[in-house]
Amino acid sequence: MKEVKIGNLTVGGGKGLFLLAGPCVIEDPERTLMIGRRTKEICDRLGIPYIFKASFDKANRSSYSSFRGPGLEEGLKILAHIKKELQVPVVSDIHSVEQIEPAAEVLDVLQIPAFLCRQTDLVYGAAKTGKCVNVKKGQFMAPKDMINVLKKMEEAGNENLMLTERGASFGYNNLVVDMRSFPIMRDFGYPVIFDATHSVQLPGGAGTKSSGQREFVPFLSRAAVGAGVDGLFMEVHDNPEEALSDGPNMVRLDDLEAILRDLKAIDTIVKG
Repeated sequence: MKEVKIGNLTVGGGKGLFLLAGPCVIEDPERTLMIGRRTKEICDRLGIPYIFKASFDKANRSSYSSFRGPGLEEGLKILAHIKKELQVPVVSDIHSVEQIEPAAEVLDVLQIPAFLCRQTDLVYGAAKTGKCVNVKKGQFMAPKDMINVLKKMEEAGNENLMLTERGASFGYNNLVVDMRSFPIMRDFGYPVIFDATHSVQLPGGAGTKSSGQREFVPFLSRAAVGAGVDGLFMEVHDNPEEALSDGPNMVRLDDLEAILRDLKAIDTIVKG
């Protein structure tokens, strides 16, 4: 299992769990920073390496009127400020080739959204920057087929790569996580992450927006950690009912520490 460099962190390589977490989207600078600060405090107490996550643009929305965030320029300024204030690496989604260069100047991890995981120019261009690239497995992809995505990025001379499982489409407005995907993708030699909150999303389940079942996050997370994942991705919020995007599947900040304590204990047993 390869180790991956993310800012000042080294993760993977069979080490303990690391966490990518933050609100779904940048809502306002103060609240976004507060969520990151509280999450970092929890991770510091538990000894879990932390990477802050928030989207500057939610380009894949059910409705044209859905909140998308502050956009590339303003969003990167906010992420740069959070990175400096909290002294943690940052990750955000990129959606087009034009976003790669400016995003790479700020982000420590360039994240490829699931629906874009087969976009050759995007994944190759992201890898070409030399930054760590995290690709989410498409809801339409078999885990074994993600080897082709990795090979595209290796062609760019980058082995600082990660894959993330976020469920597969199953019927209407539903996702199912196949636990076999974790050992299958880990056999490629790169760290594998479980997206615990998007996996309980019900895409388009609320008509003009997605719904979700956050009550199942702890259960699926325990199973994924038991299956040997290297890291976790969680969207968290101090008040998910007020969140402007993906509230129904985000973890409540007040619940995060208890969930992570359980997951770290399981990880210690699995990797012990």
